[in-house]
Amino acid sequence: MPDSKPKPKLTTLDEIRCAVQAIEDKKGEHVRVLDVRGKSTITDYLVLATGTSDPHLKALKGELDRVLKEQGVQLVGEDRTVTSGWVVVDAFDFMVHLQTAEMRDFYRLDQLWKDASEIEL
Repeated sequence: MPDSKPKPKLTTLDEIRCAVQAIEDKKGEHVRVLDVRGKSTITDYLVLATGTSDPHLKALKGELDRVLKEQGVQLVGEDRTVTSGWVVVDAFDFMVHLQTAEMRDFYRLDQLWKDASEIEL
């Protein structure tokens, strides 16, 4: 008989670990996790990652969606198009920004949040 117990709720950092692992499994580059608690009014953590192209961003997002759904993470909002070079997935307590190198260099979110602490997972 299958176990019908619900999975225990993951902590936010556990959810972020799952997200980062999904990104790294699909060869996302330059992954950073920033603690923006007290600095942002919309989220607690930012996950920044680079993809090599729009198709790579699509693959990263697909794997991210699959893993987060599997873990029971409820998404607040997400981009449905993957042709701008920038995809955002909002999981309320953390947001994932997947960008091409060109977009990451142009918008410089790493620099914008330079006063945030980086979390090593």
